[in-house]
Amino acid sequence: MDEYQNYKLSTRSKFIIATAVMASLLEIIDSSIVNVAIPSMMGNLGATQEDISWVVTGYIIANAIVLPIAAWLGSQFGRRKFYISAILLFTLSSVACGLAPNLGTLVLFRIVQGFFGGALLPTSQALLQEQFPRSKAGTASAIYGMSVMIGPTLGPTMGGYLTDNFNWRMIFNINLPLGLFAAFLAYTFVTNHGPKLTPTGPVHDLENDGKETVYKSSKIDSVGLGLLMAGIASLQFVLERGQPDDWFDSTPIRICTLIAAIALPTFVWWELKVEQPIINLRLFANAVVRSGVTLMSMLGFMLYGVMFVLPLFMVRVLHLDATQSGNMFIPGAMLTGVMMPFVGKLLAKMDPRFLIFTGIVAIDCMLLMMTGFSSLSDKGQVYNALVMRGIGMAFLFVPINAVVLGQFSGQALGQVAGLMNLMRQIGGSIGIALIDTLLDRNSHQNLNDLSAHVSVLNAGTQAALHGMGVQDLSQIPASKLHSIAMRMEQQVYLMSFTQMMWYVLIIFSFALIPLYLLKVPKKIDVKAAMEAH
Repeated sequence: MDEYQNYKLSTRSKFIIATAVMASLLEIIDSSIVNVAIPSMMGNLGATQEDISWVVTGYIIANAIVLPIAAWLGSQFGRRKFYISAILLFTLSSVACGLAPNLGTLVLFRIVQGFFGGALLPTSQALLQEQFPRSKAGTASAIYGMSVMIGPTLGPTMGGYLTDNFNWRMIFNINLPLGLFAAFLAYTFVTNHGPKLTPTGPVHDLENDGKETVYKSSKIDSVGLGLLMAGIASLQFVLERGQPDDWFDSTPIRICTLIAAIALPTFVWWELKVEQPIINLRLFANAVVRSGVTLMSMLGFMLYGVMFVLPLFMVRVLHLDATQSGNMFIPGAMLTGVMMPFVGKLLAKMDPRFLIFTGIVAIDCMLLMMTGFSSLSDKGQVYNALVMRGIGMAFLFVPINAVVLGQFSGQALGQVAGLMNLMRQIGGSIGIALIDTLLDRNSHQNLNDLSAHVSVLNAGTQAALHGMGVQDLSQIPASKLHSIAMRMEQQVYLMSFTQMMWYVLIIFSFALIPLYLLKVPKKIDVKAAMEAH
């Protein structure tokens, strides 16, 4: 019999959960809300596409730097103080972005926003986890999991609505009341210690001897911190700017590649040498961590790669606007959130590896469906693929996190969660960089191949021109030639899109290898799984 059968959340725990969810949503939504406002920013600030891309790139780089060290930072400054400060500074930098008079100022404060935003998600996960015993997943966990999955979907939708009905500055200024409210909740309810869990519920008001500090302060590893920041920032820069800057034809790309190639291996060597590292890389000695991190990076590769190219398909082929494209993702994301508690219950009855295998198969089916997209595809086909994606994500996020994080607690849990979040983001950056590069190169090749068959001597071209009302093929009107060119451009894009989906399908299928090597622990913390993404 479960001793926590009559366990009920206290009022304070409910407010802490609300704080964690709100702070997490602020960070998650802001990572994607900017994308649809880029054209409006370009016009208002007089910036080029290359220059404005730093609004996104700067945020991502700063986010990646802080993710693996959020637990360590909390230990240095005190979790409560660090969490409240991160919320306030994230909010203030958001307002500064909204008031930015020029591009340089906007990029600067986006970097600040990304740094403090990256600290919110790992800390929020730890806060929420403390409110429940291991045997209780609870409704709040499902709500949190659904919020985390819906966040990336709401971002572009909200961004499109605010930009269309107000202006691009509103996507930043809207964070002010939400951020201040989240900071007020954190100031009122969050503590440096976790509650004592009793069979009837959590107890927060503890005497001094009953308090247990979540993280203990350690000596500042300035060398390790410097190497990590240099290595991660350089790697993210290469992945984000590689294709737009023509890869190694660009001097900054070559320099950053060299820095990353030196800094990251040196960081690994240094962290294994010092007594109090900022990231305990010895955790990778655990085979489960290695397999779990690999699975999470491949999941990020698929997730961000598809999210990068699919909205473009919706705009160019289905002729949807930004808001309509964002709305297409909502049902699948909600399905993922709704299914998470169901998958969590299955974990207690089934081998998690079978559930992960089910998720991989579902994602492969989704990618296979996308390889069949054409100019005749409609919203229904895209919707069906996204529903399949929603099912697959539920069967992947929860079991992967359960198998890995269920073995850790305290600061080790925070560090492993940070590593998995980091590797998912790096995997996503690799996916975007690879797809962007191959899409560009395949498009050029497909255009050359298709052009060889578009000629007035070709029967298909003649039939197309006759269908447009052109009888004299020696005098083709410019408008008809333009129409032919537009058809070719769309066909080239469709050919390249389906090729990309085949590439992603093949690469993601290799996730079966770390799944085969995954060792399942005897006890799995289901709740941590549902909260650790």
